[in-house]
Amino acid sequence: MCSIEASLGMASSTAAAPSIVAQPSLFGLDEPSIDARFCGLERHVLDRGAWVDVQRGWLRGHQTLFDRLIGNVEWEQHTRPMYERMVEVPRLTGGRPSGPGFEVLDVAAEALAARYGAAFERIGVALYRTGRDSVAWHGDQIARERHQALVATVSVGEPRKFCLRPKNGGPSRSMHLGHGDLVVMGGTCQRTWDHAVPKVAQAGPRIAVMFRPIW
Repeated sequence: MCSIEASLGMASSTAAAPSIVAQPSLFGLDEPSIDARFCGLERHVLDRGAWVDVQRGWLRGHQTLFDRLIGNVEWEQHTRPMYERMVEVPRLTGGRPSGPGFEVLDVAAEALAARYGAAFERIGVALYRTGRDSVAWHGDQIARERHQALVATVSVGEPRKFCLRPKNGGPSRSMHLGHGDLVVMGGTCQRTWDHAVPKVAQAGPRIAVMFRPIW
């Protein structure tokens, strides 16, 4: 995620349009829209003041939005120092695309703001091309410095495992997110829990669309 990558001294370069191998889908091809009423939202209370809200299929037309993002985002490949050499970060990242076809991102941000009482004005994206792409255990760098914070993610494309574990030790939890699923981490989640998308042997491409308030 951009703030974390900057803090680790990462460099970036614009990546070529990613070559994505995916199974053709007959689902998720509607014009993208969201459930502004959050009818299927479920809250999972963790501990130490942390919680996670999840709604399956919150965004309809997930495949349509995925295809538009792939072709219109200026994807960046970050590198970072590791063991005295520079290695590629195992995912691509980018900012909010502009232009027609992406109005649903503004609608989503407005719905999240109305629900949670915060202006979700920072929108970024991360592309997990295959099961080799991942993100290690972490808490959002800026958010974890606050007593309470909100980070919302909508997953489009194929599902990937999303894991949570308490920073003070204890069992981890996991769920598969994709196909327009929404997850909102709130309360003390960024300070008291870590989250990750681990590598897997095989997985289809997924894009995480991340919404954050400006603090």
